[in-house]
Amino acid sequence: MKKDILFLLKPGFQDPGDDTRYFCPSCAYLEGVLGFYPRLRDVLQVTYVDYERPRPSIVALLGEGNQGCPVLVLAPLVKTDGLEGVREHGAYRFITDKVAISRYLAQRHGTGFPH
Repeated sequence: MKKDILFLLKPGFQDPGDDTRYFCPSCAYLEGVLGFYPRLRDVLQVTYVDYERPRPSIVALLGEGNQGCPVLVLAPLVKTDGLEGVREHGAYRFITDKVAISRYLAQRHGTGFPH
């Protein structure tokens, strides 16, 4: 894994037995950051996953207990000193809070910081 991986939920999902379509507000926030800074799509691997659990691509890296979205899985050589919200599972480090993710992107990739 050479790039950080940002997992986001695909929009337009439904709860079982519900005809209402939904989107994840935290994922939408990060879609906005990606829209403001399109070059992030070149330096991140952005992966969209289905709402239904389990989410195999996330579970394979972070375990069943950490399959929420959004989640940014950090590349192995990224330094995490002073980063907020960094958690670990096995060999992987990850961030789940949308604001902490956007701050990380600003620190690492030079985008704007959230205000």
